[in-house]
Amino acid sequence: MSMQPLLIELGVEELPVKALPGLAQAFFDGVIDGLAKRGVAFERGDAKPLSTPRRLAVLLPGVETEQPEQHSEVFGPYLNIALDANGEPTKALQGFAAKAGIDWTALERTTDAKGERFVLRSVTPGAQTASLLPEILREAIAAMPIPKPMRWGNHEYAFARPVHWLVLLHGNDIVPAQLLGLTSDRFSRGHRFMADKQVWLSNPADYVESLKAANVLVDADARRERIVAEVNAAAAQAGGVARITDDNLEQVVNLVEWPAAVLCSFEREFLAVPQEALIETMEINQKFFPVLDAGGKLTEKFIGIANIESRDVAEVSKGYERVIRPRFSDAKFFFDEDLKQGLVAMGEGLKTVTYQAKLGSVADKVQRVSTLAQGIASAVGVDPGQAKRAAELAKNDLQSRMVNEFPELQGIAGRHYAVAGGESLSVALAIDESYQPRFAADDIALSPLGKVLAIAERLDTLAGGFAAGLKPTGNKDPFALRRNALGLARTVIESGFDFDLKLQLALAANWVISAGNRAEIEERADLLRRASEKGVKFLDFDAAFAGTASQKLKDDPAGTRAEQIGAMWKSSEELYDFIIDRLKGYYADKGVPATHFNAVAELKPASLYDFDRRIDAIGTFAQLPEAEALAAANKRIRNILRKAEGAIPGSIDPSLLREPAESELAEAVTAAIDDTGVALLQKDYVAVLGRLARLRPQVDAFFDAVMVNAEDPALRGNRLALLRTLGDRLGSVAAIEHLSN
Repeated sequence: MSMQPLLIELGVEELPVKALPGLAQAFFDGVIDGLAKRGVAFERGDAKPLSTPRRLAVLLPGVETEQPEQHSEVFGPYLNIALDANGEPTKALQGFAAKAGIDWTALERTTDAKGERFVLRSVTPGAQTASLLPEILREAIAAMPIPKPMRWGNHEYAFARPVHWLVLLHGNDIVPAQLLGLTSDRFSRGHRFMADKQVWLSNPADYVESLKAANVLVDADARRERIVAEVNAAAAQAGGVARITDDNLEQVVNLVEWPAAVLCSFEREFLAVPQEALIETMEINQKFFPVLDAGGKLTEKFIGIANIESRDVAEVSKGYERVIRPRFSDAKFFFDEDLKQGLVAMGEGLKTVTYQAKLGSVADKVQRVSTLAQGIASAVGVDPGQAKRAAELAKNDLQSRMVNEFPELQGIAGRHYAVAGGESLSVALAIDESYQPRFAADDIALSPLGKVLAIAERLDTLAGGFAAGLKPTGNKDPFALRRNALGLARTVIESGFDFDLKLQLALAANWVISAGNRAEIEERADLLRRASEKGVKFLDFDAAFAGTASQKLKDDPAGTRAEQIGAMWKSSEELYDFIIDRLKGYYADKGVPATHFNAVAELKPASLYDFDRRIDAIGTFAQLPEAEALAAANKRIRNILRKAEGAIPGSIDPSLLREPAESELAEAVTAAIDDTGVALLQKDYVAVLGRLARLRPQVDAFFDAVMVNAEDPALRGNRLALLRTLGDRLGSVAAIEHLSN
């Protein structure tokens, strides 16, 4: 046997741009899997999918010319079934042998866990790889992700696009194959316009260079490098810097076979339009590359990528400029008309736009977000008046002509219209930033006001989505609640905003329910705030409140307001758990072990900023040599307390400390509580856990020398009280028992 290079090329009509990389990878993987499944050895080297809009190719540096010998085993009946008492074959064994076409005496025996049985072993010569390749190709094509296969002519077969040629070479030889109505040969095709002729391939090793000579760069990486180099050179020629986004670059790579950059320009008057709209048009609609100045501002230059080296580049440039001018003219018209109307006036139309059937209009949402934003602003030291103004204007641009044409400019258009209307720069910026993060890798809002508005917006979206029964199920998330939850959590944590998230979620639920007049809604909000201050989760009004508001609630004949407030607390707990669940992946991406996350999540800190500080502290604590032992001790304490029968005393009685080890532990615990009290209030969790780590010697000695479940009930209760006191302080930062294996 010997290794020979393998080339497969399938020539097609232009494939869909966004589908091309996936199709190329699937074709490559299918061939590799087919060879491996049949035991055909191959050298992959640095081979990768090769493709252009008109071809899919697989090029491997070495593939064996035939399979190795094929060994097979077919298991027959066990001896107790195959042979009778006299050792003669039963019908079962005779039937097995007859099916194999041999006498039963030619069968071998083998033993497995159930006993001895008959087996038919055979060895057959390996097949020639050339005879296997047609079937491998059929399997690879059948497995490709083509959602809507296309048919052409009067054939039964189908593919992503009509196919025109098939190259199949193993070494210097053509591998005979019939596929999709094509007969394999060694002729590829050159560039459709620059070298529209057959390309004769003598050997797979010549493939890349032969096509390059025919003006086809079959390697997508080579096209990418060429595009980047030419675009940057053209931008430098224009005195600027090219804006090259990954998405735009990848689409252009999959649009051309022989890229050539063309420097173009447009009228400077269009620069009065928000540059985001112009960039959107250039990148999304035309796949052009904008040119920016040193400060990141759009210039009147842009770069197109032609699929040809033209003899008259100026004409190509004029063509690109003609294409883009009407789009820019439309954008300028929309912008000018929107400026005439003004951002404030646009808000009137929001009253007639339904946000969600159960949640009212967009104007209703604006009012809810405004109220939430003012409360959050007060909690984090931002001007509530500015928060109110920014929230009132944040959705107005949804009624603009610009956003109607370019939906991706929501917020961005509002920022421009706010500045033009004389609003403060901080309010204008917050309108834009309220949408951040717009996608997974996007930054959070930069300004404090923008952060407040982004948080308030997501609080209302989450509370509304849950109230309307739109909770995500499986892959369905119509309100993008998962993305909103993570965006909310990231904004709070990365901003360092320290406020009671559970209260804000309950307040958001209060405004979503909107039962009763505004005075009643605000009364419920006041009760929720007071309940939070008192640490009441499920409102016990008799015990927790006094005064007119409480009495009004109790005197409510139907009890509806009390039920509503209870439902809000429960809703806030559910929403909180939903948000925390999103944080699992967030912290996992940061390298935080699941045990650390679970240790903090079990305590359910009301503040996400506080949650993050505890995560950092538990990470520092876990590196201490005492961490594992104390985590195991706390786990033991939790188990002991869970199994304890009867009431545990509320405090430790020093007179009942009989053993030296328990006296020493009690003294050490009391000292540790005194030492960590201030640090715990100041949320210096690293200091708290560092001090508690020094308890390890006393804890170890206690468990070595003291029997907790003493026969004397008083001694047992006192020791349980000591352990509970210790456990409470050990678990004050996180449930550290999660760190124990």
